[in-house]
Amino acid sequence: MSADPRRAVPRTDTLLADPALADAASRLGRELVKDAVRAVQSRIRAGELAPDDAVAAVLAGLPSTASALRPVLNATGVLVHTNLGRAPLSAAAVEAVVAASGTTDVELDLSTGRRGPRGEAAIAALLAAVPAAGAAIVVNNCAAALALVATALGGELVIARGELVEIGDGFRIPALLESTGARLREVGTTNRVTLDDYRDALYDDTGAVLKVHPSNFVVRGFTRAVPVHELAEALANSGVPLVADVGSGLLRPHPALPDEPDLQTTLADGADLVLASGDKLLGGPQAGLVLGRADLVQRLRRHPLYRALRVDKTTLAALEATLRGPQPPVQQMLAADVDGLRARARALAGRLAAAGVDAHAVDSAARVGGGGAPEHPLPSAAVSLPEPFAEPLRRGARPVVGYVADGRTLLDLRSVPPSADDDLAAAVLEVAQRWP
Repeated sequence: MSADPRRAVPRTDTLLADPALADAASRLGRELVKDAVRAVQSRIRAGELAPDDAVAAVLAGLPSTASALRPVLNATGVLVHTNLGRAPLSAAAVEAVVAASGTTDVELDLSTGRRGPRGEAAIAALLAAVPAAGAAIVVNNCAAALALVATALGGELVIARGELVEIGDGFRIPALLESTGARLREVGTTNRVTLDDYRDALYDDTGAVLKVHPSNFVVRGFTRAVPVHELAEALANSGVPLVADVGSGLLRPHPALPDEPDLQTTLADGADLVLASGDKLLGGPQAGLVLGRADLVQRLRRHPLYRALRVDKTTLAALEATLRGPQPPVQQMLAADVDGLRARARALAGRLAAAGVDAHAVDSAARVGGGGAPEHPLPSAAVSLPEPFAEPLRRGARPVVGYVADGRTLLDLRSVPPSADDDLAAAVLEVAQRWP
């Protein structure tokens, strides 16, 4: 009679008492390690694993942190990829987050021992970066900034029909605004709006004129839009504030993105408030930035809804470090030299080909992503692999996300930092070793 296989399965308490697993439990939490132990015990019962290999298998199955989120190499060529967490933080911002994760002076004046202004240093850094602004506040994303503006300014919001956009995952600007109780007065047509359309829509209960940058699409042909400077002149004596949602968070004009609106220019052109995201072209943490006239910013800050939308200490720390620290990764990607990208692609492809992988260096076109500069592809370079590599690369120990085009898997290097080239090569070679 064969022995009951269940007798060979190590006990849960015995495995958890192993020094290596006890150390893992102190870092990751006992329940997470216990779940991994149970999974390994099931494999032993099924005959897939030898009992003596239990501890090693548990350790191999544990994540590096107590979070389910996994670091991913973004080889899509999309610099600000929403599904991959948008902007990667700079090393300076990461260090600032770690420092701020404990007890901090986020709302305490250490010199007096009394309550101090929240996020004062981050706001000062933001105003130094955008000198046309008189004041600023930070909320948890750009949609929150828009909701706060609609709620705090009240009244009717005047907006061009062509700017009633959908911002991703089915969320639509008009639905967001109307959810705050705001009333919308649509002006113009889908493709054309004039200054008179805006003037004719102003009434005593007009709360603001709102301009929303379409960002992720372009309308061409028989079109007309009213630029910020013309609207500002027309509204100068009306008492109606002009609010511009510029979206992508570009602080100042950038030569690679000639048509992308930026905060400094938009304010200088006469907008009373500008709204933008912190985790797109700015390259910082998820945040909604509101800059402009000091009296309007103060009105937003004192509104009860602001309390529900304000950011935490780690976001403030990361934002300040992004603004004051070295060039963040997104800006480095944007400024990458195409010849340098091609040289990296050739070196990587040659390294992989020497190991027997069907790899080639090819030219490619990267994108800003996050709704920014939809008609401005960025010249780039990629490593081309067989199409079946795409899925196992995503499912590897260090996931790599590329894209498939013309029957090949492409790993675009503009969105991969040079320091990650070795990791990228290792991930490809790991897949190649399992290649049939």
